[in-house]
Amino acid sequence: MHLKADILGIDSGGKPIVFLNRFDADDIGIRASGRITLNFKKKLLTAIVNTTTSVNRGHIGINDEVKRMLDIKQNSVVDVEITAFPKSLQFIHNRLTGRRLLYHEIYEIVKDVVQGNLNENEISAFVTALSIQGLDLDEATSLALSMVETGKQLDLGKKTIVDKHSIGGVPGDKTTLLVVPIVAAMGLTIPKVSSRAITSAGGTADRAETLMPVDLEISEMKRVIKKSNGCMVWGGSLDLAPADDIFVRSEYSLYIDPLLLPSIMSKKKAVNATHLVIDIPTGRGSKMQTVSESDFLAKELIELGRRLGIRTHCVLTNGEKPIGFTMGPSLEAREALSILMNKIAVPDLADKVCHIAGSIFEMVGKKSGYQLAKEILHSGKAEKKMREIIGLQGGNSKVKIEDLAIGGEKYMVRAKKPGQILWMDNIALIELARAAGAPKDKGAGIVFNKKTGDKVRIGDVLYTIYAEKPRKLSRTVELLSEAEPFGIGDNIEMLIHKIKESSFVKRSFMIDR
Repeated sequence: MHLKADILGIDSGGKPIVFLNRFDADDIGIRASGRITLNFKKKLLTAIVNTTTSVNRGHIGINDEVKRMLDIKQNSVVDVEITAFPKSLQFIHNRLTGRRLLYHEIYEIVKDVVQGNLNENEISAFVTALSIQGLDLDEATSLALSMVETGKQLDLGKKTIVDKHSIGGVPGDKTTLLVVPIVAAMGLTIPKVSSRAITSAGGTADRAETLMPVDLEISEMKRVIKKSNGCMVWGGSLDLAPADDIFVRSEYSLYIDPLLLPSIMSKKKAVNATHLVIDIPTGRGSKMQTVSESDFLAKELIELGRRLGIRTHCVLTNGEKPIGFTMGPSLEAREALSILMNKIAVPDLADKVCHIAGSIFEMVGKKSGYQLAKEILHSGKAEKKMREIIGLQGGNSKVKIEDLAIGGEKYMVRAKKPGQILWMDNIALIELARAAGAPKDKGAGIVFNKKTGDKVRIGDVLYTIYAEKPRKLSRTVELLSEAEPFGIGDNIEMLIHKIKESSFVKRSFMIDR
């Protein structure tokens, strides 16, 4: 059937979706949530169907994804026919019944996910089956390879390519902004592909974007790396392991994360990393609550890396409190730049950065990696390299700390009793920063005046919340009546809090990559 295209201006989050008049759908023999193949100028695309009476007969409503993928204009004529039943659905059914899948079966599922041949319910069924029944290393390997092979890959023609990654979950973790220039200043190639925030107050791409453009194409990324050894770019613009972004949407809505291992390792394989250090924050308020959990995850990541040809080391770090003194894109970029310029000392952040960079150095044969990283950080070489990267990616290489704007609205939270800060609630702090506008509002976030272990008196400022808009600050202040981000008491205080009645508890879920 030939239909005229109506451009609807609808963004469906990456999914190719079309809208058919119900009578046209009946003529084709398709129902809502079914699949049709679009043929436009010999380009083929499978799309999910919605039926409606608001689209005229003889027309097809297309979303922004279909418009972009097929380069269709208003009233272009598109050939439409029903799509054959995807073979991958049988493989998903087999997984739901508990049967482990072989490589070619997993590849078929991943390919259909990327090509839009599976709808949200079918993808969610697959993800749920993996969560309930578990994902073994054979399937994780097959998934990682399939996710790489159904997207683009970065070929730098280098024998040694290093990378770092954090499984996330800790507020204020701006380590990448420091590790990349330290490692690149040593002459090692580090193509850092990062994500935007999903559930946090800022992903690495959000932080880096306050300093320079991060939505580079692969050709631009190569140019930057060739000249500076490193880069910090947003993975969403590169089409590296694109299935991962689709799987993450299903995982997030279901509060599950069975694809953590292949998600991490597929992105590293796609940039052809040969040496990888993975940071696993550990402790209360982190994804990994105990050292034993982190040790088990580390062993699986190392083994999966071995199977993919990536030498992998893991570092377990303290994840019970925010890293450094800031949360929020601009505030964190300010802090990172200040450290690079030797203007401030942030002991926990600098220590973590030097451990990660030092581990990378030792993996490639350098000795005393921690000390070497520390020397590069404090010598000015890392700042010089960072400014080089900023300039090559299209930012201002002479950027000053005060150039990074922060929100003009602020609220100081003060201690209501004296004592020592016994703990900080990472999740509550993230919710406050997001309510203030982070990461969308780059100047929103939190600055900590006190952290775990510090002594406080009544009236001392614990932290300051920044927002760009008064209404968002007001909403954040309202949340403070429900949240208790700091625990203050004496050093043997055992009580955390009391629960006096049964009530709905908001479930927290961290899935940032």
